[in-house]
Amino acid sequence: MLPSHTDADPGAAPRLAYITGASSGIGQALALAFHRAGWRLTLVARRAQDTRAWLDANGIGADRAAVHAADVRDIGAVVDSARRCIAEQGLPDAVVANAGISVGIDTADFGDLEVMRATLETNVLGMAATFHPFLQAMRERGSGRLVGIASVAGVRGLPGHGAYCASKAAAIAYCESLRGECRGSGVEVVTLLPGYIDTPLTRGNRYSMPFLMSADAFAERALRAIDDGDSYRVIPWQMGVLAKLLRALPNGLLDRALSGRQRKRRRDE
Repeated sequence: MLPSHTDADPGAAPRLAYITGASSGIGQALALAFHRAGWRLTLVARRAQDTRAWLDANGIGADRAAVHAADVRDIGAVVDSARRCIAEQGLPDAVVANAGISVGIDTADFGDLEVMRATLETNVLGMAATFHPFLQAMRERGSGRLVGIASVAGVRGLPGHGAYCASKAAAIAYCESLRGECRGSGVEVVTLLPGYIDTPLTRGNRYSMPFLMSADAFAERALRAIDDGDSYRVIPWQMGVLAKLLRALPNGLLDRALSGRQRKRRRDE
């Protein structure tokens, strides 16, 4: 478990969380959960003005939270944000790479190749770019949590969802690799796999979403996993069981099970 600031030094500042994709959905819910637990925040979002308005509406002042405008596809902007965070607020205790997009694709459509590029750049490269500026400083300090928000969708490929499934499978593998690289340094890597969470990304889905849970409920469980330093956790746990069953299912049975399933909406739908 991460030590509280009072355990280490009664006069120290509260712990700091750096969260990308904080303008809505899971990122926003995580920000609120961290705040309620007494953490300070650095929130990174493309819609920085909306994020500041949300902080004001929730009574979270500038002494408790900073907002940086950046798109994680812009590596330079993310690195600049991280350097600014360290300079102005200190080295975070937890860095949450949450920014992500989810759009259906059809590989036969030339335009959807750009959708796939954007998805991989956001969900995979954006995660690495988020962690990069903090990693060496955390190693030198001997502590810190790097939290990658992946998805159960990374366990098996779903028809029409190739870009998202591929990106989340890559995120899971990337975090696993990074965890091994950080072993013994005091830096821990936490991989979180949300199931179906009620957010703007899922509300347009045309298929059933078993074990759907609210973003706030997810954030509470995610914060416990982060605080405990879990290396890998599926939330909710029921989706973890389903994910194991899907992984064990032979390809032929999986294909039949998914036959006729509605696909993820594409960009022009």
